[in-house]
Amino acid sequence: MKIVALAGGIGGARFLRGLRGAVPAAEITVIGNTGDDISLFGLRVCPDLDTVMYTLGGGINEEQGWGRAGETFTVKEELGAYGVGPGWFGLGDRDFATHIVRTQMLAAGYKLSAVTEALCDRWKPGVRLIPMTDDQVETHVVIEDERGRRAIHFQEWWVRLRASVPALSIAAVGAEESKPAPGVLEAIGAADFVLLPPSNPVVSIGTILAVPGIRDAIAAKTVVGVSPIIGGAPVRGMADACLTAIGVETSARAVAELYGLGLLDGWLVDEADADVRVEGIEVRSRPLLMSDPDATAAIGQAAVDLAMELKRAEEAG
Repeated sequence: MKIVALAGGIGGARFLRGLRGAVPAAEITVIGNTGDDISLFGLRVCPDLDTVMYTLGGGINEEQGWGRAGETFTVKEELGAYGVGPGWFGLGDRDFATHIVRTQMLAAGYKLSAVTEALCDRWKPGVRLIPMTDDQVETHVVIEDERGRRAIHFQEWWVRLRASVPALSIAAVGAEESKPAPGVLEAIGAADFVLLPPSNPVVSIGTILAVPGIRDAIAAKTVVGVSPIIGGAPVRGMADACLTAIGVETSARAVAELYGLGLLDGWLVDEADADVRVEGIEVRSRPLLMSDPDATAAIGQAAVDLAMELKRAEEAG
């Protein structure tokens, strides 16, 4: 079985860990969001790729869902003592090592996809992790505050401001000119089906789909998504703020409609949203809280089962 999954950060990474446990013999390719990437302290930081890599490789801080386990922050404290910022982005000492290696390899001429493969040689995540593109794409947010209307990096809006200032618009800068990273379209073409984990539908899944060629390739496959919204609220994070910015209601139904009938074939929602119906899309309800490894594996298995059912029906019909 060959599976392609798109993934952002914490929710996507935890779903992938459950999926890997549910179907250990499957060949899983993960296309990771790079719109959250940012340059800090002269280093290139790829938060979503690293969260997937650390989570599946056993190095994640389980309590917070991002960063390294057993982390220390001596370098961050020393930078602060020199008055060097930003202080709002919490890079730990262990994490710094990853970004140093990545930045050195990029400076030496290696593409991000090759760098990610090299980093995964250490972590052995049990999946093939490919960035959505080797080109630079950054998600920026337009806000209006006491300094007037301006665009800031998504990380500043998300981490420093905690999305407390309403986003007037969100844009994946550079996406229109980017190309899928090597192996992305080939993996989608060879996949039995594609899964959309419960990642942020706007700035994670939506950004990946904004890379020319990826959405069309996925639309040709059987696609099952897992709702990141339960009972009208995000499971974690601030996806509601992102949905509001693009004029979409925070609901399981609205997110399915955002992805669209042309893309989505099946949609898993929580039991709290069991009454959700979306024309042309097969909607199934089940518990979606990833409360423990068994519960998470069960969600992954449910997504696989629905995808296989829809694929067989398509082939028969």
